[in-house]
Amino acid sequence: MSSRSDLPAHRRAAIAGLGMTEMGKVYGRTAQQFAAEAVRRAVDDAGLGLGDVDGLLVSAGLGGGVDLSLQDDLGLEDLRLLSQMQSFGSTAGAMVQHAAMAVEAGMADTVACVFADAPLREGTSSGAAYGSERYSPSGWGGLIATSGFSGPNSFYALAARRHMQAYGTTSKQLGEIAVAQRAWAALNPLARFRDPIDIADHQESRMVAEPFHLLDCCMVSNGGVAVIVTRGDRAASLAQPPVSVLGWAQAHPGGSLRRDDDLGLVSGAAQAGPAALRMAGVNLADIDIAELYDCYTFTVLLTLEDYGFCAKGEGGELVSTPGVLGPGGSLPVNTGGGQLSSYYMWGFTPLSEAIIQARGQAGRRQVPNHELLLVSGNGGIFSHHSTLVLSA
Repeated sequence: MSSRSDLPAHRRAAIAGLGMTEMGKVYGRTAQQFAAEAVRRAVDDAGLGLGDVDGLLVSAGLGGGVDLSLQDDLGLEDLRLLSQMQSFGSTAGAMVQHAAMAVEAGMADTVACVFADAPLREGTSSGAAYGSERYSPSGWGGLIATSGFSGPNSFYALAARRHMQAYGTTSKQLGEIAVAQRAWAALNPLARFRDPIDIADHQESRMVAEPFHLLDCCMVSNGGVAVIVTRGDRAASLAQPPVSVLGWAQAHPGGSLRRDDDLGLVSGAAQAGPAALRMAGVNLADIDIAELYDCYTFTVLLTLEDYGFCAKGEGGELVSTPGVLGPGGSLPVNTGGGQLSSYYMWGFTPLSEAIIQARGQAGRRQVPNHELLLVSGNGGIFSHHSTLVLSA
């Protein structure tokens, strides 16, 4: 993948708007309604009008409900780009990639990318939203399910246990990620969980799927997030500081749980990370902030290894080293609290926080050095991965 560092800034795609609805246990609204509000907020944030939008990319979570009819709900006419995209937690990065390519190729001028979901129901548990009743596989998948593996908790737990057996990674090391991200969340007024936690709290939280405690697992949220992608020259004249999209890449290793599979040992980040950095024309050492997909603490650890922030198998040592991940650390990771403590909007959680940091609008949690940011998305059981390199 070639470098885009020689592409003039005025031609390079940039994120010019960010729209976020209320998120969490917000009831009485459909995913489509959340999506429409998020797009309107993103357009307003950029200082544009809906009539300026000529591209729309939509995505829904497991609850569904967001589709191409969002164009009509928003009253958008004569779009030059319209598509529904789905690669699970890697979708946000993929959407920005497609929007950036369309803008730079002249296929569209202003593209809105939106994700929304509303799986939570009043009176039911958050766990039920992503519970085993949603997973009724047939064929080979059905055979696996008869052994008790059903739903993401069990499969990610299996991946984490394999890493532990291979490299000696411990539950307490995973807990360090949860503790660091909660420290960031304490500084984020948008975060759902802001009370400080320590390793003892992590270890004493109930077991969900061994080796995962409750505090290893992300929350479930209703809500929506949208971003506006346009050309750099246009973004520079709009209401917000533009966030340039320097590089991107995807990797889709798949996951069949076949014999000798590498589940838990390597992810698509190992391919997508270096490719995105090469496109951006920067090195990993240049990255100031990493906003990493964190459906589980283990996802963060494996992504850090695969991007190259440490050697394979040394993720546990890295995350447990004092003064690395948390506020004031040498490698700020998931500075808004992530999906573990802040809000769960699939890949739009790390993307939205990266935009806020790049703009310098993060308030008490603002990282002083925020010129280059790495954003990851993970979908399936490490089956899909997307990487973005953003710049202030």
